Amino acid sequence: MEDYDPDLDFEYVDQRAAKLEIDPAKYQHYVDLRRTHQQLPPAIMAGVVGSTTGAMAWLGLTVFTNLQVGWMAAAIGLLVGVMIRVTGHGIDRVFGIAGAVLTLTGCAVGTLLAGCWLLSARTAEAGFADMVLALTPGLVGEIFKAMLSPMNIAYYAIGVVASYWLSIRRIKRSELAQLTVDAPGRRR
Repeated sequence: MEDYDPDLDFEYVDQRAAKLEIDPAKYQHYVDLRRTHQQLPPAIMAGVVGSTTGAMAWLGLTVFTNLQVGWMAAAIGLLVGVMIRVTGHGIDRVFGIAGAVLTLTGCAVGTLLAGCWLLSARTAEAGFADMVLALTPGLVGEIFKAMLSPMNIAYYAIGVVASYWLSIRRIKRSELAQLTVDAPGRRR
């Protein structure tokens, strides 16, 4: 007889979850305890570092390949989300929102820098640093118009959603099992 893996049988998992009777007092105590360990300011700082690192990596890849690399948006989302999750230990939505905003910012900066590099490589008039220093709102708009395609926007969306999802710590199934009415160590 082959091994039975309950994680692959969704009906089995649903039946087991329906049978779990979570003790509301234990659950609330657990959530309150987890919230005391949340650290939003360090999480945001880690997200800024991840976003900046991702934007610089996007520029580096553009310099190396001389191409616009849209999938870097998804990579930035993964990087920012993991950094916020590991640093912030957050279970609240604000961590996900911070991750999404920082990812979108990193993607925009990465796209802008890549656009400046590609534009400076095609024109002999100005170097990359001159191009960045000469940015105006009109030029920024033109760069984004030239750089953004439906596929790049899809990559942005994937990065933002991934970052939101990864930035928030979830309560694991094994942790929930400890919060049931009949779990050992129940407080009365």
